[in-house]
Amino acid sequence: MKLFRVIAAMLFLSVAVSAGAAGRPERVVYHISDASNAMQALGNIRNHLNASPNASIVVVTHGAGIDFLLEDAKDKNGNPYNAVVQELADRKVQFRVCNNTLKGRQIDRKRVLPEATVVPSGVAELARLQSQEGYAYIKP
Repeated sequence: MKLFRVIAAMLFLSVAVSAGAAGRPERVVYHISDASNAMQALGNIRNHLNASPNASIVVVTHGAGIDFLLEDAKDKNGNPYNAVVQELADRKVQFRVCNNTLKGRQIDRKRVLPEATVVPSGVAELARLQSQEGYAYIKP
């Protein structure tokens, strides 16, 4: 009888822990280092939010990946990025742009879309989000 109580208590505890973990929103960082696949990545993020509306999503860009977050940027078909970025920002997606890239490429910070935040280093931001804040990493 004692063994039954111990097993029942362990089962209850494992169910409670699983329920708590399932209740936590996903924390995901999307890494974009090449804007040529940015529209596809933004579509992935939209689909992600449709499946998991409470997911916390951060997009970190550096190198050529920042290009879609600059004013007047368009994809290869001439579609502007700003409307999609605004839509996702309205859904609480955060966009971060590497300042090292801006400096290295001599791009004025004023050209960065207002929905994006400039961070000192894109790669350092990726590492920080993963190691210190527990974000899962996705590279579309």
